[in-house]
Amino acid sequence: MIAVASDHGGLELKNAVVESLRNQQIECKDFGTDDSTSVDYPDFAEKVGKAVASGEVKAGILICGTGIGMSIAANKIPGIRAALVHDEFTAQMASQHNNANILVLGGRLLSPEQGVRLVDVWLTSSYEGGRHEQRLEKIARLE
Repeated sequence: MIAVASDHGGLELKNAVVESLRNQQIECKDFGTDDSTSVDYPDFAEKVGKAVASGEVKAGILICGTGIGMSIAANKIPGIRAALVHDEFTAQMASQHNNANILVLGGRLLSPEQGVRLVDVWLTSSYEGGRHEQRLEKIARLE
């Protein structure tokens, strides 16, 4: 299961991502927001981050206006490796090299089609392990 959430700046993209995941028969849990009322992105980063860190869900997707705030907030939670991506290459590397367990997108920077494509790339790429493992261990020690 994948947890998905956004603030008001990422609502349109979040809805497109949730629809795409469900159309692909990928189970997802929508943590909100559900309308365009202004909300605080750290609240949603916390919900998804804790669900991922606890193992309640396998991975997460967070979306705010730029993705910057969500990535900063999510990465405060121990065990989270949230990666803000902007194109197919960064989405692929987030998975293959960084084993990112949360993908972060900018809802004001990406069209719904672009965002859905980045999610697909991230989900279909596999962590390579090997030389990357010692780097992730070093990141974990920073926590």
